[in-house]
Amino acid sequence: MTKNVFVIGMNDLNAERLKRLRGVEDVAFHPLLTPAQVSETQDFDIPEMLKEAEATLDAFEGSIDAIVGYIDFPVSTMLPILCEKYGTKQASLESLLKCEHKFWSRAVMKEVIPDHIPKFTAFDPFDDEALSKIGEADLRFPFFVKPIKSSGSRLGFRIDSPEDFDYATEKLRAEIRTIGEPFDHVLSQANLPDDIARVEGHYCMAEQVIGGRQCTVEGYVHDGNVVPYGTVDSIRYPQVLSFFYYLYPSQLPKKVQDKMWEITRTIMSHIGYDNAGFNIEYYWDEVQDKIWLLEINTRIAQSHCDLFEMVDGVSHQQVTVDLGLGRKPDMPSGEGPENVAAEFFYRVFFRDATVARAPSRAEIEVAAEQVEGTRIVSYVKKGMQLSELPEQDAYSFAVASVWMGAGKQSKLLWNYEQVMKRLNFEFTDIVE
Repeated sequence: MTKNVFVIGMNDLNAERLKRLRGVEDVAFHPLLTPAQVSETQDFDIPEMLKEAEATLDAFEGSIDAIVGYIDFPVSTMLPILCEKYGTKQASLESLLKCEHKFWSRAVMKEVIPDHIPKFTAFDPFDDEALSKIGEADLRFPFFVKPIKSSGSRLGFRIDSPEDFDYATEKLRAEIRTIGEPFDHVLSQANLPDDIARVEGHYCMAEQVIGGRQCTVEGYVHDGNVVPYGTVDSIRYPQVLSFFYYLYPSQLPKKVQDKMWEITRTIMSHIGYDNAGFNIEYYWDEVQDKIWLLEINTRIAQSHCDLFEMVDGVSHQQVTVDLGLGRKPDMPSGEGPENVAAEFFYRVFFRDATVARAPSRAEIEVAAEQVEGTRIVSYVKKGMQLSELPEQDAYSFAVASVWMGAGKQSKLLWNYEQVMKRLNFEFTDIVE
């Protein structure tokens, strides 16, 4: 009998990946909401999106065997609501919010892994006394600020001075409600402790600066068993906070990775998260030999799908689909054609600019042909403003991504340079 799996925001690329998973011969994948609705806008009307999704599901005449997604907010927070209504497997809303509500998440971490988290406090960016209250929480310059719920690195700032805080506050006040208001709707569906309920969707976090070599542990929980299955390094551009590339498998020492996996099992078990995938971002401070937990994401990292397929033989969407169907994930290891794989981000470090030229589809295809198995996606087109790009960090714009594999890391970097020589982006009206 065919099993019907509904995928929120499924696009053509991921539809093809899903067909290559293990054990899906009897699975039919159905789109639920469009990619544009869940990832190409910054204005999310969650009640309306839930209403539309429920109408689609109610009209379906077959069985609804799983509802899954692999995108951050709002998809990650809509899933438990839909899955509970239609009786499919997924983590509970409360356990998910213990990961995604950054203040609640830190409070829960403090209970079991206090040595691996920074000092932190929540603040209201609309409070003119916020900076002095942050000081009262024993946080001094420098520190980071970020929304209690965001996606990617959006609206995250390093604060080295009162002027930096004023700049960040101005940006936060202008944009925070686009994600804060829909997140408030999700929070209203959950049973929150009083001290968490007071920290509303538009609030932000201030945290002690932590750093080191950054990585992401990918994992899942199946019937209470926490299973980390891969670590991906996050390599930044020199002297800046923007990512240059993600590298799999991690080049960190095995003992460091083992300790991160141990911390992962501890915190995810304590939270009570179950029957869903996740990833946790960590830092390893090599000088102090200290591991910091940065944040928990309640989904697989979509950017890592090609990396796992190149190295392990299948996209880790395998985890999402198997768990959605109530099965233990059949995730292989080391069965792919490459030893290492990466996603590179081609970035420009402007405040804003106009795209005067972007590579054509034919040029992108020619560039990809320089290295077998390469995939390139350009995010811009001629005439657009870089500020129109969604989900960007505060310091640069990612105008293209390049996924590729190789036998070793040094060859990956060489291959990337050869590919980029074939791509030509030009910009005018540059705001430095």
